[in-house]
Amino acid sequence: MPIPLTGIDSALLTLQPYAAHPLFNLALFAVANVAMLWRLHIMESKGFEGTVLGTLIMPYCSGFANLVFAFVMSKSASNGGAVIENALVNNVTNLTLILGATALFGTAAVLPKTKTLQKKLADYSQLNRLNLLLTLIALFLFTGTLWALGNDNTLNRYDGFILIGLFLFWQILHVFEVLKDNIRKNRQTHWTIVIDLALIGICAYGIYYSVDHLVSWVTTTNNPIFSVAKIGWFSGLLMVLPNAFIALYYAWLGRQDIVISSQIGDGHICIPMCIGLFAVFNPIHLPGSFLMGTYLILGAGLVHFLFIGILGRIPRFVGAGLIGAYAYFLYKGLIQ
Repeated sequence: MPIPLTGIDSALLTLQPYAAHPLFNLALFAVANVAMLWRLHIMESKGFEGTVLGTLIMPYCSGFANLVFAFVMSKSASNGGAVIENALVNNVTNLTLILGATALFGTAAVLPKTKTLQKKLADYSQLNRLNLLLTLIALFLFTGTLWALGNDNTLNRYDGFILIGLFLFWQILHVFEVLKDNIRKNRQTHWTIVIDLALIGICAYGIYYSVDHLVSWVTTTNNPIFSVAKIGWFSGLLMVLPNAFIALYYAWLGRQDIVISSQIGDGHICIPMCIGLFAVFNPIHLPGSFLMGTYLILGAGLVHFLFIGILGRIPRFVGAGLIGAYAYFLYKGLIQ
């Protein structure tokens, strides 16, 4: 005799076909990321500010989908190339399209009228500039190390440990920076941050669920557009959406320091963390787009370093050039 279904069981069976639909999972992916970034903004007033927020906290939220993608793809040892493409596409998009668009269409912040506030703002901007330059130096270190380790066209377990070790050392430096800043300002981290982290954890599961089902859909469907051969490229483009939300929101607030540091810091999750984690468990044979992607990341990083160091900002014409470089990257990788 069959066991009668309860109301909850019946509802779950009714929703099951929709839960596997790609549009449902795209919507879940977007909602979970927006909710995560909302709680992230709340955390800024609880001991995490400015470029530290963009470098230490935001990358884990905006880059969590990339970590999930690397975990899902680790089910097969032959998926290393897709993980590399995902990371490269994500980083190149952050540094060229998103930062180029915010430079091209962004507006300069208005200075306060009083000289005292102008001086404080100038000092704050100078500190942010130095922090951004340091973050870009880390970008050169991580991407350059990946390029050097991939000289033999393969990343093995020991290469993965090196990449992960570099990332953890960088994050520990920022943890101590937060602790020192809180001591200087005689401020303690509020206990409600535990609630924020719990909500972020729920959002993280939603991202994992949606990414897992989207990957399953791509690998089982015969769609000529979203083919398995290009899953690294399309997943990298999809996972840029959280970074775009961050850039648009903080550009609207006039916080260019967070806009830039969040996009660069997101790259630190992809390179070296995502690639390093996959390489620890499965060797990676580098795809054909590896050199083009790394050269574009290093080149765009150098452009940002020079203009931020000299002018303190990215001019509009440079933003247009970065967008043009991104169009060339997509043409070579997806069309040609």
